[in-house]
Amino acid sequence: MTDTSYKDPHQITAFDLAGGEERVRQLVDRFYDLMDLEPEFAELRAMHPPTLDDTRDKLFWFLCGWLGGPDHYVSRFGHPCLRSQHLPYAIASADRDQWVKCMAMAMEQTGLPGMLRERLHQSFFEIADWMRNRAD
Repeated sequence: MTDTSYKDPHQITAFDLAGGEERVRQLVDRFYDLMDLEPEFAELRAMHPPTLDDTRDKLFWFLCGWLGGPDHYVSRFGHPCLRSQHLPYAIASADRDQWVKCMAMAMEQTGLPGMLRERLHQSFFEIADWMRNRAD
């Protein structure tokens, strides 16, 4: 969301508004918990490995930096290259929609502020839409 190569210490980021690392971790954990718990996300869950520990960490690290906080992902792995990392998975509109709905539920259930949720929902949709690589 923001260029973190230069960060004005007085600028409030989405990371700050979300509540920092603790809140981003809660969001990521709730997102993956919902995938495990809710039958409507079964197809989405099936695209992931049986154990989600590494997946949870990678999304947490990515989101911290993407939201304007610490670049944990980039410091570990370099540029995320999201599209190329998702090419091995057949992602259609239905998969995009499941991902976005699951994330929307996680944002709401972890209590992210309404205006931030709206802003992030749009951004998450755009990214998820860009990941599509299979015809509907």
